Amino acid sequence: MMTIRQPINKSRRILIANRGEIASRIAKACKELGHVAIGLWTDNEVHATHLQFCDEWVHLKGSTNAETYLNIENLLKVIKENDVDAVHPGYGFLSENADFANALNEAGVTFIAPHAEAIKLMGDKAVSKQIAKKAGVPTVPGTDTAVPTVEEAVKISNEIGYPVLLKAVAGGGGRGMRACQNEEEVRANFEAVGRESLAAFNNGDLLVEKLILNPRHIEVQILADKNGNVYHFYERECSIQRRHQKIIEEAPSPFIGDDEELRQKVCNTAVQLAKAVNYDSAGTVEFIMGEDKNFYFLEMNTRIQVEHPITEEITGIDLIVCMIQSALGDDLGFPGQEFIRRSGHAIECRICAEDPITMLPAPGHVTGFETNFPQGTRFDHCLYKDLEVTPDFDPMVGKLVCKGIIRDVAVRKMRAALDGLFIEGLKTNVPLLKVIMNKKNFIDGYYSTDFIAVEKPQEEVSTELNHMRFYEVLAGVEARKMGM
Repeated sequence: MMTIRQPINKSRRILIANRGEIASRIAKACKELGHVAIGLWTDNEVHATHLQFCDEWVHLKGSTNAETYLNIENLLKVIKENDVDAVHPGYGFLSENADFANALNEAGVTFIAPHAEAIKLMGDKAVSKQIAKKAGVPTVPGTDTAVPTVEEAVKISNEIGYPVLLKAVAGGGGRGMRACQNEEEVRANFEAVGRESLAAFNNGDLLVEKLILNPRHIEVQILADKNGNVYHFYERECSIQRRHQKIIEEAPSPFIGDDEELRQKVCNTAVQLAKAVNYDSAGTVEFIMGEDKNFYFLEMNTRIQVEHPITEEITGIDLIVCMIQSALGDDLGFPGQEFIRRSGHAIECRICAEDPITMLPAPGHVTGFETNFPQGTRFDHCLYKDLEVTPDFDPMVGKLVCKGIIRDVAVRKMRAALDGLFIEGLKTNVPLLKVIMNKKNFIDGYYSTDFIAVEKPQEEVSTELNHMRFYEVLAGVEARKMGM
């Protein structure tokens, strides 16, 4: 992987305000750049895997999200006590929290993320939609301000035509969203979606938008520096989702395919929007694309994305390293957009501790873990034998990434990689992912966000564990350790 290296004036002490595989990923990038990586451990993660890659470990008291990684007061105390120069939030938790960004700024600590105003503006779906319109970015027909009453929602829905989507102004991750096929469903769902949004995001305001049928979820990775330069790193397709949450991503998009004119239009539009808010970090502009290949702005994630590895694989550029350089005011070293090129095809499967049929979280205890992957496989994870996956944090335990010279090769490698991933004692979605990888419409690259609802791969899942195969692999690993 290509890394843009710049001279380091001094080593900075960087706190990683996160856990799991992304914390490991950030720690490695910090050390590569010559900085001190400071990791956090909590009461229920005393043996967290990311700590082995950190230079220093700090105890963050508590076990729940609210007590630990979402507790701004406690984090600021840790930052002060440990002479922290900068904080990398990873994704989730406080990564898109403008209040945290402002608090760090007041404390004289660098936030390895965009400036607080960009986080605030793009974190509000109504405001971000207004900004997109002003910047000439196409948006989905519907409201760009909160709809105050159900009667107003019905009126707007009747004007733009059904189906419509009731969507939370704040938040993300698929929560606070509900499709409505007619006026009766708008009336039935309006208050329920508002309550869900209030509980999840402390904001019950809703938008009403036209629901795009058979949509593709296309997003563009961008990166900007402190000098006003904004670059794109091409697109990713994230249309395989459950409950509006991604489980498989790939780059480039098979739906865009060889349409380079469309690809450049989408990517340039993302850059256009980032410039409209003076963006200065890594981020992702997400679009929804209809079957007619018209695309509309969906939202902007002002952080590094879970699926950033597939972009790194096709461009050869380390996005986490570049993100740190940007925050510290270092020159990224790109002569221009033409320097960023793509090669091959990459696919990512999110490995989650969840029931492969119901797709609901399934906490548990890992009793065995081994891998037997083909060449061209990358596995970013937090797994180890005896790991206790608790309900306190996100159920994702790893990201399996395969790259091929063409898409068919990447798919083939992913099938082999999933067959070579052995996690005992824990229910995971691996059996579901295996079924998807063999579905004709996925193989053909013809799928939308409705894939799971239409194809129902969960109905073909086999939950029978292949214990003999696991122990064969385990025996092979032990034999290699003994030099046999």
